[in-house]
Amino acid sequence: MDAAEFRKRGKEMVDYVADYLEKIDKRQVFPDVEPGYLRPLIPDCAPQDPESFEDVFKDIEKIIMPGVTHWHSPYFFAYFPAASSFPALLADMLCGGIGCVGFSWAASPACTELETVMLDWLGKMINLPEEFLAGKDGQGGGVIQGSASEATLISLLAARTKTIRWVQSENPELTEADIMGRLVAYASDQAHSSVERAALIGGVKIKNVSSDDKFTVCGSALKKVLDEDKASGLIPFFFCATLGTTPCCSFDRLLELGPICNKENIWMHIDAAYAGSAFICPEFRHLLNGVEFADSFNFNPHKWLLVNFDCSAMWVKKRSDLIGAFKLEPLYLQHHHQESGLVTDYRHWQIPLGRRFRSLKLWFVLRMYGVSGLQEHIRKHVRLSHQFEHLVLQDERFEICAEVVLGLVCFRLKGSNELNKALLKSINEAKKIHLVPCYLREKFVLRFAVCSRTVESTHVKFAWQHISQLATDLLQTWEHDDHQQ
Repeated sequence: MDAAEFRKRGKEMVDYVADYLEKIDKRQVFPDVEPGYLRPLIPDCAPQDPESFEDVFKDIEKIIMPGVTHWHSPYFFAYFPAASSFPALLADMLCGGIGCVGFSWAASPACTELETVMLDWLGKMINLPEEFLAGKDGQGGGVIQGSASEATLISLLAARTKTIRWVQSENPELTEADIMGRLVAYASDQAHSSVERAALIGGVKIKNVSSDDKFTVCGSALKKVLDEDKASGLIPFFFCATLGTTPCCSFDRLLELGPICNKENIWMHIDAAYAGSAFICPEFRHLLNGVEFADSFNFNPHKWLLVNFDCSAMWVKKRSDLIGAFKLEPLYLQHHHQESGLVTDYRHWQIPLGRRFRSLKLWFVLRMYGVSGLQEHIRKHVRLSHQFEHLVLQDERFEICAEVVLGLVCFRLKGSNELNKALLKSINEAKKIHLVPCYLREKFVLRFAVCSRTVESTHVKFAWQHISQLATDLLQTWEHDDHQQ
């Protein structure tokens, strides 16, 4: 394909993507395929000779689309949002076109410098304390990771290195292995599974801290487990606080937890993967109060801020803590500006060496929506979640299972877990809308997350009417079966 054909085919692909997104509500939100559907549809091995773009293009609808779950459908209410917007898509096209691998400043100065400035922009939008910003000569700063999972792992590994060095400075006779065996990380029993996975990769113990009746961790619960572990000779070194938990969007109490972590010399990382985007709205910023005690903080613009995957924003108070854990300097990666103190080499802030020019997406979206446009997007989703909550509360057969703070509603039929599992099965088998469940204190609960950029009140009403009718049908069946017995 030469430049001339690329121009032509590129325009066709833009038209295809625009049509796909514009008419996505006409597609069934969840596919009909069974596992293994795709292999019989394509050859066993790659073609020996080139094929035409037309041949490839026509197979998109024939082979790919039948197996796509349409995350951007206004009938998709599962997981959390996957952000997308036309400015972000255009920026990703430019990112692919430039094709740089921005592991160091010298590898592409614009790639590094735009990222530093965009993370400062974003940090100011959520009113992060000054220490987290790079500015012109700050000690902190931001970086774009691939996911919140990576941000948690990076912070845990940095905390591990920092703690080992500190303990060895106090007790030179202890080996790294001695210390590693005593290290303990902590997180809420509602925290995302990626926190446990980070500890698994980091080779350290992790313990759950019990959450309260609102599914949040308070200071007294953390202090209790810390005191027990220190008495047993263990070394607490890391706590991951969650703002907007995955099961029910609950918020750990930073103002209680932060001072404890600071006093005990424990690294506090805040995972606000979903909820963090809402902090650009002044009415939700109080949920971040206490961030000043944290060592690192992360949220995902690729969830709720109209920046398509992957774009996970992470800030640290002291970037030297991160760089100190990961810095290696082979000759082939060195450049003559690296010791100037004026440049950032982001390879020291992450797991992989290579990185894409992801800050272009932020730059395009922040400029073309403005803070006010992004705030309206968040507020609209929150309004729609409260609309759904209101509909649920009007039906005495159902109950709300957790406080509705942002764009997630946790609800269920009053009754057994088996009844609610049957309801979810009938919802997802009908394929009109898509939901996923969670467990809250042994209760099987349905999650309704407002996700799509294009979702409107009519889609929420349709979803509720659909759920309500399926519940009616299900309850009649269950009552009939009860009578039969």
